[in-house]
This record gives sequence, structure tokens and C-alpha cells, in this order.
Amino acid sequence: MLLVSTAAFSQDSRADYLQLFDSNGDGRVSEAEYLAYMSRGFQAMDSNGDGMLETDELPGGRGRPITLKAYRDNLRDQFHKLDRNHDGYLSARELTAPPR
Repeated sequence: MLLVSTAAFSQDSRADYLQLFDSNGDGRVSEAEYLAYMSRGFQAMDSNGDGMLETDELPGGRGRPITLKAYRDNLRDQFHKLDRNHDGYLSARELTAPPR
């Protein structure tokens, strides 16, 4: 019985996580939705709002500066790696799968 409960919990957790990204409520995540949700972290760190994370805006004040465009280009690559069936959308399973 514990195995069934764990599986049900895991499935519910995946669906809940997908809902964070799924702004139009269609049960799947488009590239645009993925970029919008994942870009929130960048925007929160970009304290001066210039579209670039300078070293002093990065966690620990370390690392190389990165532009919002470069950040989103990286997110696009991640999205396409997660989209294992290549349908242009992420299911809850794809969204929560470990990266390859």
C-alpha cells in the first residue's frame, strides 16, 4: 500500500509543479511558458533592471556577468532537452525528469 501512496503522491507533486508553469491551464508547458516562469529568478536578481546580471548581482557575488538573452538562450536549450518526445510542449513527466 505504501508503494501506491508514494506513486500517487509523486504524480500529484508533478501535476502541482506543472501548474506553476502552465499559465493558460492546458495541462502542458510551452517554451514561452517555460521561459516566462524560469526567467523570474533572473529578474529578481537583476536589481538595477538593466537586463544583465553583473557579478555583484549573482549569488555569492561570484561568476561571470550574463545577459537576459544569453540566460534565455540557455533556458531554450534546457527546454528542448526536456522535451523528449519533441512535440514542443513539456508534460508533467518531462518537466520533472532528471536532465540528460
